[in-house]
Amino acid sequence: MQRAALLDAARSLLSEGGTEALTFPALAERTGLARSSVYEYFRSRAAVVEELCEVDFPVWAADVSAAMERAGEPEAKVEAYVRQQLELVGDRRHRAVVAISASELDAGAREKIRAAHGGLVAMIVEALGEMGHEQPRLAAMLVQGVVDAAVRRIELGAAEEPAVVADAAVGMCCGGVRG
Repeated sequence: MQRAALLDAARSLLSEGGTEALTFPALAERTGLARSSVYEYFRSRAAVVEELCEVDFPVWAADVSAAMERAGEPEAKVEAYVRQQLELVGDRRHRAVVAISASELDAGAREKIRAAHGGLVAMIVEALGEMGHEQPRLAAMLVQGVVDAAVRRIELGAAEEPAVVADAAVGMCCGGVRG
């Protein structure tokens, strides 16, 4: 329970103040633990980040996968892939992941994030192939690039409403992959 409370506190700190806010004294204060007790669970901030990735990315990926399964047709799956990720932007898990991704991380944490993103991208390769794209893996990476740009646009509080950004991203992804 303490580990889960520490991870929840870490999510809150990251989403509120970015990686600078994720400190062991802040974790201790948020959970009511002594600072030395935090070190019993995690040896470093990087260890906290790695565990957040291990816990939160699969949940996020499962949400995206479920949306794609409900979609049916290949183009609808690509649309669901884009829209579901953009719907998750307001979720604390997502804000924490964005804060983590924007920070200086050690090699282990960066590799976990890369692997998780790779698993996410792999979800749409088949749908893109079914749509007739000659290089579905490359197209999947480019679709994710559009999603990442849309996420940044929404996170920055752009002039456009999130739904407008999502519609534009879907239009670019689904119209652009037809070749």
